[in-house]
Amino acid sequence: MTDSNPISGTPKSLPSRLYLNGWTILVIIIAILIAFPILFVVSSIFTDAGKVWQHLASTVLVDYICNSLWLMLGVGLGVVIIGVGTAWLVTMCRFWGSRWFDWLLLLPLSAPAYLLAYTYTNMLDYYGPVQGLLRQLFGWNSIQDYWFPDIRSLWGAIAMLTLVLYPYVYLLARMAFLEQSLCTLEASRSLGCSPWRSFYQVALPLARPAIVAGSALALMETLNDFGTVQYFGVNTFTTGIYTTWFGLGERVAAAQLAAFLMLFILVLIGLELWSRRQAKYYQTSSSLLHLPRYQLTSWRGILAWLCCFFPFFGGFLAPAIYLFHLLISNASEAFANNFWQLASNSLILAIISAIAGLLLSLIMAYGQRLQPDFMMGLGVRFAAIGYAIPGSVIAVGVLIPLGQLDNIINHGMENLFNIKTGLLISGTVIALIYAYLVRFLSVAFGAIDSSLNKIKPNLDDAARSLGYTPTKTLIKIHTPLMSGGMLTAIMLVFVDVMKELPATLVIRPFNFDTLAIRVYQYASDERLIEAAAPALAIVFVGMVPVIFLSLQIAKSRRNYEL
Repeated sequence: MTDSNPISGTPKSLPSRLYLNGWTILVIIIAILIAFPILFVVSSIFTDAGKVWQHLASTVLVDYICNSLWLMLGVGLGVVIIGVGTAWLVTMCRFWGSRWFDWLLLLPLSAPAYLLAYTYTNMLDYYGPVQGLLRQLFGWNSIQDYWFPDIRSLWGAIAMLTLVLYPYVYLLARMAFLEQSLCTLEASRSLGCSPWRSFYQVALPLARPAIVAGSALALMETLNDFGTVQYFGVNTFTTGIYTTWFGLGERVAAAQLAAFLMLFILVLIGLELWSRRQAKYYQTSSSLLHLPRYQLTSWRGILAWLCCFFPFFGGFLAPAIYLFHLLISNASEAFANNFWQLASNSLILAIISAIAGLLLSLIMAYGQRLQPDFMMGLGVRFAAIGYAIPGSVIAVGVLIPLGQLDNIINHGMENLFNIKTGLLISGTVIALIYAYLVRFLSVAFGAIDSSLNKIKPNLDDAARSLGYTPTKTLIKIHTPLMSGGMLTAIMLVFVDVMKELPATLVIRPFNFDTLAIRVYQYASDERLIEAAAPALAIVFVGMVPVIFLSLQIAKSRRNYEL
C-alpha cells in the first residue's frame, strides 16, 4: 500500500519533483500567463528593428542610459540618507514628537511621485506662491532681479522621487533596528562607543541587508516612473519607450528599449542578492528585550525634530495642503469634467484587479503549501517577478502579443464568417487588468503567503482526518484564519492600481480614463486646479494601507519600548 502526503495526498512512492497534481498544473498555468509578457519583451532582443534602433542608438540611447544612471545614483543616495537617518532617530532616540514621526514619515508613500512633480512645479514657478512671496518681501519686479532654481530638471526629478520613495528604506531599516539584539548595543556602550560610533560600527552593519532591500525597491520604482521624468523633460527609458511607440510608431524598437531597461532591473536584483551573501549576522539575545533609547534635549532634540519633519513636510504635508487649498478655492471647477466617472473607472479597475489578484495568490500560496516541490516553487517564482518590472515594460509585453492575437482572430472570423471582430482583447479593460495582475500579483502573493505560513500544518492533518478535501480545507479552515492577510493583499493591490500611470497610459481603452490619467493630462496642460480633486483622491486612497501599516508597527513597537 502506497503511503501519501498527509496534506496533499501525493503518493510518496513517486518522486515529488516529478509529480504533477491539479494544484501544480494550475499554478504553472498562472505562472506562464503572468510571465509571458516579460518573456516576450526579452525575446524581442533577437528581433530585427531595422534602422530605427540604429537611429535610437546614435541619438538618444546614451541620454536614456546616463539620465537613468544619474537618477538611480541620486535617488539611491537620497533615500538611504533620509530613510536610515530618520529610522535611527525615531527608533533609538527620544525627543519631542518622536512617537508621531513613527507613522508620519510613512505618509509620503501614499502620493505617487508625479503628483509631487505637478504640485511643486505649480508652487515654485514664476507665478506660483513661493516666488510671488519672495518678490513681495524683497521688492523684486521680475526674474531678472533674482535667481531661482528650475525644478524641471534632473535634480528636480531626483528630489521628487527621493521624497516619496525614502519610506521604503525607512520602514525596513526601522524594523531592522527594532529587531537588533540588546547585548550588541550594550556591548558597544560598555566599550566606550559614543551613540554615533555605536550606530556606525554596530547597528548599521546589522541593518545592511534591510537597507539594501529597501534601496533596491526604491530604485526599481525610480526606473518605473514615467510621469515625473516626462513632465520634467528628463529622457529616460520609460519616456523613450512611450515616445518610440506612439511618436515613431515602432513597437519592436519600443520592446527592445523595454528589454534594455530590464537589464537595469536585473542588475539591481543581482546586487541585492550579492549584498545579502557577503555577510551573515546572528543575534545572540532576544530581540524582544527593551532597547535603550537616547534622550535628546536642547539643540539636539530640535535638530532631530527638524531632520524628521522636513521629509514628512516635503513629501506629504506641503503638497497635500496646497492641493487641498486649490480644491477648496475652486470646488466647482475641480469636481467638474467627469470627476465621478473617472473615480468610478478607477474603482472598478482597482476592485476587479484586487479580487483577481487575491484569488490567484490564494491558488499559488495554497498550491505551494500542498505540493512544495521543484515545479511548484519554479512556477511561483515566475509568477512573482512582475513587481520588479516597470509598468512601461509590462505594457509593451502585454499589448503587442494581444494585438497580434486580435489580428489572428479578426482575420480568421473574417475569412470564415465575413465578420470583423476588431480589438476584442487588446482594446478592452481585459488587457489593462491583465497588465495590473502581471505587475502587482507578487504584492498580493507576499501578503497571502506570509499569512498562510503562520497556520500550523497540524490543522491540515486534522481536516484531512475529518474527510475534508484540500479545497474544502482552504475554504472552511484557512480562509477565516487568513482574513488579515487577505485584507492586506486586497488593499495593497487596490492602491497600487489606483496610482499606476505608465501601464494605464499605454493600454487603456479609448475614452476610458482613470484618475491617474486625468491628473497626468491636466498637469501636462498646466491645469492643476482641475487636477486637484483627482490628485487628492489618489492620495487619500493611498493613505489607507499606510495608516494600516502604521497601526501594525505601533502594535509591534510595544514589545520593544521601555
